[in-house]
Amino acid sequence: MLRVYHLLIGAFLLISLPVGAKFILPQFSDNKIATTTPSVTPPSTTSTKTSIKAENIWQKLLSKTTAPNGWEVKPCQDNVALLCVSEQGERLGTVEIVVYPVNNNPEFQKHLTASGIPLGSQADYQNQEYQAKVIKVLQAWVADFNTSFVKNRQGVYGNNVVFSTYPPQQVKIGKLPGIRYGLVGIKSEGGVEEQHIGHVTYDGAKLYVVTTSFAPGTGKFAKLENLAIFQPYLYAIAENLNLPMKGSGTKP
Repeated sequence: MLRVYHLLIGAFLLISLPVGAKFILPQFSDNKIATTTPSVTPPSTTSTKTSIKAENIWQKLLSKTTAPNGWEVKPCQDNVALLCVSEQGERLGTVEIVVYPVNNNPEFQKHLTASGIPLGSQADYQNQEYQAKVIKVLQAWVADFNTSFVKNRQGVYGNNVVFSTYPPQQVKIGKLPGIRYGLVGIKSEGGVEEQHIGHVTYDGAKLYVVTTSFAPGTGKFAKLENLAIFQPYLYAIAENLNLPMKGSGTKP
């Protein structure tokens, strides 16, 4: 009797399996995965929403913008940290700004302490003594950057490219004291492999670093001659930036 009972159950399962498989198996099959893939929100949708909400920082920082005849300088739409330089709609290069909170930068904090500037103290950019201290801090930062940069590039190029640094220059970036610095890489057979131009300043709470370059794969200036043409205009733009920004750690 028990054997007959098992046979009846087996027969029932054989009959009902095709029906059950029709509703259950597709949930785990490759075909089901393939059909649901298009419904997943693509990454581009997320980035589009982010770019709509985020404001390009250059919109707040730009004051006077100058450019060669026929060239246009304006905040990029595809990156909130980039300033776009173009001619007749064609992008020639970009200028990037990165803002570093000093509270997250222990190395810069060491330079502040060494120069006699207490961390978190309100910046007094109208005080000549304070400005002199800030310049020393920024010079130390540039020296650290240059050393690290050259070491990194030596690992990339070996002896095929030799890098030299330009003497740092004291400049005004907006109303803040700043440093202009640069590096150039010369190929062993002659000619420029890379050229970098930077500006750095400090407002009492944040470090502002403005950079551009001619270098392969950086997405900045693809042609050295275009960077050379734009260079004096970049200096003027940096000099006229709206710095310090409202709410920064500076005295009015």
